[in-house]
This record gives sequence, structure tokens and C-alpha cells, in this order.
Amino acid sequence: MWSILFITLPTQPTAVRVRVWRALKALGCPALRDGAYLLPAARQALFQPLVDEVNEHGGSAMVLGLSPSSDAQRDQLLALFDRSEAYAQWRGEVDVLAQGLGRMGEPDARRRWRALAQGLQDIQLIDYYPGEATRQADAALAALKSALDTHFSQGEPQARPDHGIARLDPRKFQGRRWATRARPWVDRLASAWLIHRFIDPQADFVWLSDVSRLPRGALGFDFEGARFSHVGARVTFEVLLASFGLDSDARLQRLGGVVHYLDAGGIPVPEAAGLEAVLAGLRVLHTNDDGLLAAASAVFDALLAVPTESHPS
Repeated sequence: MWSILFITLPTQPTAVRVRVWRALKALGCPALRDGAYLLPAARQALFQPLVDEVNEHGGSAMVLGLSPSSDAQRDQLLALFDRSEAYAQWRGEVDVLAQGLGRMGEPDARRRWRALAQGLQDIQLIDYYPGEATRQADAALAALKSALDTHFSQGEPQARPDHGIARLDPRKFQGRRWATRARPWVDRLASAWLIHRFIDPQADFVWLSDVSRLPRGALGFDFEGARFSHVGARVTFEVLLASFGLDSDARLQRLGGVVHYLDAGGIPVPEAAGLEAVLAGLRVLHTNDDGLLAAASAVFDALLAVPTESHPS
């Protein structure tokens, strides 16, 4: 259920028109057409100051209820409130700051972090139907704060993060068997590549058709009950990054954003569509999971090799 504001603005004074337009923009009201704006019914009271001002200055304004006549129409109306573009732009600014920490002083870095925190708060204030994107953004802001503190306050004890991911020593995870579900897709492929490339170069992978039959001594990843799987807003690839101290690498962070979007949704990433298409093709070409991982690994290596400055934000 939504509330719809119908307004006809007075021609004078101009200041009233400007205030109303700015207020509608600040509220994040999508327009059905000229002079018709939406808010969730629970937020109807936010329209009242505009109604009073418009009517007081000789315009006309009224608020009515609006109910969709079908599921398809409901989905169309919900899509008008989508904030994906705003979150994607904000995430681009996070990436820029993360990549530039080594080239700026602490006061400037902390000032920019505060601006990003305020920017996220502004988006979430008008994100009337929050979902994965806002959870992912919260995690990204916390990770950036942790990176900033680590960079400028080395040796200072850090608060245990809410996701509770313990830092592990990769030297204790060498030459192990790693097991996940068969016919791996984005998160499992990327996680297996990360394990082999950065954590355990001698890793032996087992592809399970039944995850309840985990081989003795094998380390499971990306399935229910596995040693490494989703934690909070983080997908398995991101959990592995945090677990093994790889989350300070801007290139891997960027790749983590792509994997997260393709696996769990959230903030759109420009490279996602291309990676998804390539991996889908490789999955058709390679019916053997070891062969699929080898082919996909070349793709992830290529993405990693692209300088962070070359990525669109």
C-alpha cells in the first residue's frame, strides 16, 4: 500500500516551488507522472508539511491511498523505489578512498570516511525497502573503517568485528583437502581460486554431490555447516579474505564485490555481467569440475591483473 501526493504548485512565489521540489527530492519520492509522487503508506505523514505549504500559497495538494491491482503492478511500483544506483555510486567512492589511503594524510582520510558514513545514512534514510544492498554497504563501511584504523593506528587493539571472523594463519592450512559442492558456481569457483592462489597453493579440491559425506580431515567451504561459509552479510569469498588477512588488498576487495553481487545480490558492480556470462559459458564447456576450476582461474587471474585505477566506479 502506498500514499500518492497530487500537487499543482503555485506560479508564485518561486521560493515555494523550489522548497517543494527540494523536499520531494530529499524524501526520495518517485514520480508516477508530473504532479504525482509516491511514498509508502506508513510514511504518509511526511507529505503533510508539503500539502500545507502548497495549499497555503494558492496551489492545490491532496494525498490519496494507492493499492496495486496485481502482483505485476506491485512489482512495478516497488521498482520505482530501487536505490541500487545510489548504492553503486556510493560504493565506488568507498573503493576510491580504500585505494588511496597510502597517498593521503590521516585527517583527510578520516574526514572523507565521515562523509561516506553520512552519505550512506542519507541513502538509507530514503531506502524504504532495504535489502541486501544496504547490508552489504554497512559491511563495506565497517571494513573501510577497519582498514583506515589499521593503516593509521598500527598496533592499536581493534574491536572484534560484528561478523566475528577470526584471523587465521595460512601456514597452518597448507597441503589440505578442501571440499565444496559439485558443479561450482561463482562464489565456490572464486573461493577455490582464492584458496589455491593465496592460501594453500598445494590445495586438493573435492567436489561433493552430498555435503553430508565430507571426507575425513577435509576443510569444507560454501555449504551449510562448512568451516568457511557465509557470515553475516559476507559471502564465502569475502569470509576467506577476512579469515586470512587478504581483505586489505584493493584488487581482491573489488573482486569480492563482484562475487558478492553475483552470489547474493546487493550493490551492482560493472564487471558482474561480463564475469557471469564468461563463467556460464565455461560451465557448459567443462563438465569436469577440476577443468572448470582451471579455466575459471584464468579468468580470475585476468581480473586480478587489471589495475584498480582501471576499474569503473
